[in-house]
Amino acid sequence: MKLIEVSDPFTRKAFLKLPLRLYKDDPHWIRPLDVDIADVFNPHTNEYFSQGECIRWILQDEDEETIGRIAAFINQKTAYSFDQPTGGIGFFECINDQQAAFMLFDQCKNWLEERGMEAMDGPINFGHRDRWWGLLVEGFYPPNYCANYNPLYYKDLFEAYGFKTYFNQYTYYRKISEDSSDKIKQKAARIKRNPDYTFAHATLKHLDKYVEDFRTVYNKAWTSHEEGIEEMTQIQAKELMKKLKPILDVELLWYAYYQGEPIAFFLCIPDVNQYIRHVNGKLNFWGKLKFLYHKLMKHCNKAIGIIFGVIPRFQGRGIESAIVDAFSTVAWADGFPYEHIEMSWIGDFNPTMMQVAENVGGSIHKKHITYRKLFDASKPFKRAPIIGKK
Repeated sequence: MKLIEVSDPFTRKAFLKLPLRLYKDDPHWIRPLDVDIADVFNPHTNEYFSQGECIRWILQDEDEETIGRIAAFINQKTAYSFDQPTGGIGFFECINDQQAAFMLFDQCKNWLEERGMEAMDGPINFGHRDRWWGLLVEGFYPPNYCANYNPLYYKDLFEAYGFKTYFNQYTYYRKISEDSSDKIKQKAARIKRNPDYTFAHATLKHLDKYVEDFRTVYNKAWTSHEEGIEEMTQIQAKELMKKLKPILDVELLWYAYYQGEPIAFFLCIPDVNQYIRHVNGKLNFWGKLKFLYHKLMKHCNKAIGIIFGVIPRFQGRGIESAIVDAFSTVAWADGFPYEHIEMSWIGDFNPTMMQVAENVGGSIHKKHITYRKLFDASKPFKRAPIIGKK
């Protein structure tokens, strides 16, 4: 077996094509868009190259057939925010062979050690946590857009190498048509009686305002409260919304305000993987036509809750219940196309948000794990710190 750095059209194509062979008999796997994978490794489309570096490899057998792939990266802004300098690995795919997997892991470990790292997290993304983060270990249903999906044997390969659970990631699910519990209704009614609270969904006309409202709440809710999370800039927020705009449904973007100031949001998007599954990874001319056809025909009955945030001052007051109540005025109307909602993962380091997901009627549907491997096994291993716990 030999490792080859991805550095030319041939190796880039091999990196993209490997999953097609590994998952050809898996009815739940949905091929990601090639452009979404390629953009992660393109300095012109991924701003994280301005604060770090990235490399990737493919692994070939003696017949020069690609049997594995992996990427390693360092985010200089977050690498030194842990007890030890920590890099990342991701986009791991491999046949069920421990020797092959260990060759890939060793290559990442050596590369990261040469650059001063003392640990590596994986599988994670060279970018935001909302994409390609964590190893799927429970709930092998069709993946959401830009969510990791993998065989169960990957868990054995990671753990045999010495990776340990840094945090668990839970994806919650509920049927939209389900009536809210009495507890949710009571909390919502109490909030609604106070005229200082208002709720609204976004509009295309004022989308820039809602982007800034999102950034305001995001930075107050997560920055300085969670290890390794950096403040979102205006440029990053606008770029994120620019990427999402082609698939946005403004009736899925909900905000809460107190005396006119943003205090919470619940942002959902259509599950575009229900469109993407028809384009075979390609957004070329025909791929775009297929995507547009399925979008116009509303062949999507599931929404994805990509992020739910409440600033600390207003947590525990029932704001999330009031947002769900406001959302139901639209969601239960005739013609609303979505029947299911799946929320983006919530880490077990964030029990407050786990409680929020349960409070709005969600139940755990999938479980991913973010692993960490300490290069010096004699050092004490620590789980991700619980948010708000001193």
